[in-house]
Amino acid sequence: MKAIVINEYGHKEQLTEQEVETPKPGKGEVLVQTKATSINPIDWKLREGYLKQMIDFEFPIILGWDVAGIVAETGEGVTSFEKGDRVFARPDLTGKGTYAEYTIVAEHLLAPLPENISYEEGAAVPLAGQTAWQCLTDVTNVQKGEKVLIQAGAGGVGSYAIQFAKEKGAYVATTGSTKNVDFLKSLGADEVIDYTKEDFTEVLNDYDVVFDMLGGDVLDKAFDVLKNGGRLVTIAGQPDEEKAKEKNIETTSFWLQPTGKDMKEIADLMEAGKVKSHIGHRYPLTEQGLRDAHELSETHHAKGKIVINVE
Repeated sequence: MKAIVINEYGHKEQLTEQEVETPKPGKGEVLVQTKATSINPIDWKLREGYLKQMIDFEFPIILGWDVAGIVAETGEGVTSFEKGDRVFARPDLTGKGTYAEYTIVAEHLLAPLPENISYEEGAAVPLAGQTAWQCLTDVTNVQKGEKVLIQAGAGGVGSYAIQFAKEKGAYVATTGSTKNVDFLKSLGADEVIDYTKEDFTEVLNDYDVVFDMLGGDVLDKAFDVLKNGGRLVTIAGQPDEEKAKEKNIETTSFWLQPTGKDMKEIADLMEAGKVKSHIGHRYPLTEQGLRDAHELSETHHAKGKIVINVE
């Protein structure tokens, strides 16, 4: 099968097209024919070698951890899916990812892809959508009427987070650049702070929840807008424990634990038209396509999700 791989850590030029053996599903596993995948920051961070102390795979490495496609084969003991089913998932974090024509997914991570959702829309969801879902549902448990600040709302995770928070009945503020203000309002944001013109700490106060995706100084300043006893979740750093104690803030540095159950709940919202994938950029599964997609993702200025079409 065709795959885009890296044979050593480095820049985008390390992404090369290669013929590799099509994997076989083991017990409790499903072989998925990939129709679309998508780009996440973990892809190029791993490519550069930034994560090798934590995740050190053997080369050649196939990156990519989002998939939407068709069940091609099922392994022993698989009962929930059969050949021909439309599915999507965030597979286990292995060195045999989804930049390939076929990929292996554990049965418990898969969910049916609704007929009214395209493979592109499905492929955009798994990592970004589940991250947003778990941060707002499991970690901070956002409630109706609460005030929620979602940083970087125009990105992959942020675009889902705004929709999920609104679906839960929250008042949602978000940050973005001038060019994305209308887009953020279209997602349902009640208040958009243009960070090129305003400092969010001077506009917002007494918030119940902050969902941070930027880290650094922005993460530190999140405490200024939270009320006493508020909740802060970040996917981009470690919150300041002293500041948290001062205001009795519950803080979490989050790492996704994918599940098919969460995928199914998101799928139900999408099928009902309550949540949409916003795809800003599309590339083919080619050497150049992946290099261009990685280059865009590394700017941190992609709008919505970057999707890779396999055919």
